[in-house]
Amino acid sequence: MIERTNSIADGVVTTVDGLSDYVESSDYAGYDPYDALNSPLIRLLSCRSKMLRIAFTQVLRRSPLNLRPLLGVKKGHNPKGIGLFLSGYTKLFRIHQDEAYLVKIRRLLDRLDGLKSVNCSGNAWGYNFDWQSRAFFRPQGVPTIVNTAFIGHALLDCYESTGLQRALDMAIPIIDFILRDLHRTQEGDAFCFSYTPVDTDVVHNANMLGASILARLGRYAQEARCEDAVRASLAYSMNHQQEDGSWYYGNTWAYRWIDSFHTGFNLEALRYCFAEGLAAEHRHAYEAGVQYYADHFFLDDGTPKYYHDRIYPIDIHAPTEAICFFASMGPAYRELTDRILAWMVTNMRAPQGYFYSRKTRYVTNKIPYMRWAQAWVFRALTEYLLAYKMES
Repeated sequence: MIERTNSIADGVVTTVDGLSDYVESSDYAGYDPYDALNSPLIRLLSCRSKMLRIAFTQVLRRSPLNLRPLLGVKKGHNPKGIGLFLSGYTKLFRIHQDEAYLVKIRRLLDRLDGLKSVNCSGNAWGYNFDWQSRAFFRPQGVPTIVNTAFIGHALLDCYESTGLQRALDMAIPIIDFILRDLHRTQEGDAFCFSYTPVDTDVVHNANMLGASILARLGRYAQEARCEDAVRASLAYSMNHQQEDGSWYYGNTWAYRWIDSFHTGFNLEALRYCFAEGLAAEHRHAYEAGVQYYADHFFLDDGTPKYYHDRIYPIDIHAPTEAICFFASMGPAYRELTDRILAWMVTNMRAPQGYFYSRKTRYVTNKIPYMRWAQAWVFRALTEYLLAYKMES
């Protein structure tokens, strides 16, 4: 058993400092696993072919060699990554009350303001690259409910911890984007929000994350329509929770898998709603989900599994979301959290201070992806430190 000691917390502080130095020296810009279509050559070769877009994207995503400089892909600022860094620095400010973190927070707010998607009913954020899924093509900048929810939570955390009115002012208009721009898949009185304004995908973590940010924003905006939408959208995904507490990623056969970090997102979304006095009727289902999450995705040594029924590939999202979720769950999950943390730092951290993105049975992808790896690790480690402080 790993005991939580000052030495563990001190080690996390050192790791955070090293990661912070790395991302700040890069001005938070970097490559992304899905940025292949930012290559002029790949855009030319793929033309309008859906299958070629997917193929090129998957080749670059899976390659342990970084081919992007050769293909003309430039490092960029990913809005979601910036939001996750904002979340982390907000936690550090809350812990230390150091004005130096406020300087960084204000710069990240400036960056987020400049990265907002255009032609939205309210504020929203997308990706800094074109994105071809199995069903839809989403051009660069098309806002997603997932990006917008995570950024919205970071903005509200920022406001609540620092009092910066600008953060709240950027967050409130998210309501209009979610309620006006997104499609809804209806099922009786319940519905599922679409992933973006240009698709009708039914994805449970996206739907529930949208509900979670509406739950928090509704309190500030005093908007009854937010609470109504939260209840209806949550009802949709909770109706599709399995008897064992799990969720498939989505409702179509193409989305019929169960993975660790999207399970964590679903549960995190419910927890936000509980904090706002909503969704009490789903408490038992939430507890079943937590038990499923803890029991099915982690080995005895802390190794985080991607899927419920197999270990590889191990994606950095699996340990980071687990640390974020379980760190604040108290003594019952303290040992699990520390095991996952120890495994991640031992197996996924580079000597230079950044983190790897993916590990298969034989190969580790060591490309220092900024949004996919560094931002998620930064959020997880700072969440751990905040939880440690609250328990001390």
